[in-house]
Amino acid sequence: MNEAPDFAQFVTARYPALVRYGTLLTGDRGHGEDLTQESLVKTYRAWRRLSPDGDPEAYTRTVMARAAWRFGRRLWRGEIPAATLPDRTAAGDAYARHDTAEAVLAALRALPTGQRVVLVLRYWAGLSEGEIAAQLGCSTGTVKSRASRAIASLRRADGPLAEAFAHAETGSAR
Repeated sequence: MNEAPDFAQFVTARYPALVRYGTLLTGDRGHGEDLTQESLVKTYRAWRRLSPDGDPEAYTRTVMARAAWRFGRRLWRGEIPAATLPDRTAAGDAYARHDTAEAVLAALRALPTGQRVVLVLRYWAGLSEGEIAAQLGCSTGTVKSRASRAIASLRRADGPLAEAFAHAETGSAR
C-alpha cells in the first residue's frame, strides 16, 4: 500500500483550511503555518492508523489544538512578535480600514493562549464544552472558566468587537 499519495492529496486539499485554523489558534499566520506543519508531521507518522477509515483532518485538528494549548502554558515563548499600530479611522465607520476577519483575529490575538484556544474550539470548530475538555485533557470547568474570561475580555476591549457585544446584549442590530 502506497501511503504517500493519499497523504499528499490530503495535505493539498486541506492545507489552506488547516493554516486558517492554526492562525486562529495561535493568533498569528506565521505561527499558524508552523503549527500546521508540525501537526502534519505527526499526522503523517499516524497515517497508517488513520487510513482508510479514520478521519485525518479531525486527528490533525486535535494535534493542533493540543499543541497550541501546551504552547500557551509555557513560561517563555521564544520570540515576541512586534505589533504595528494601525492607523486610526475617522470617527464613524469602525470597519472603514479593517475587515471583520482582521478585527476578530486582532481580538483573538490579544487573549491569552488558553482562552483563545477554547474560543476557537467552541465557536469556530463548534465543539461542546465536554468535547473541548476531552480534546485538551482538562476539566469542563476549566473550559467554561476560560471561555467566560475570554468573552468578558472581548466585551471590555475597545473597538468593533466590544460594540458588537454591546449590541448583542441589548438585542439591537445595526
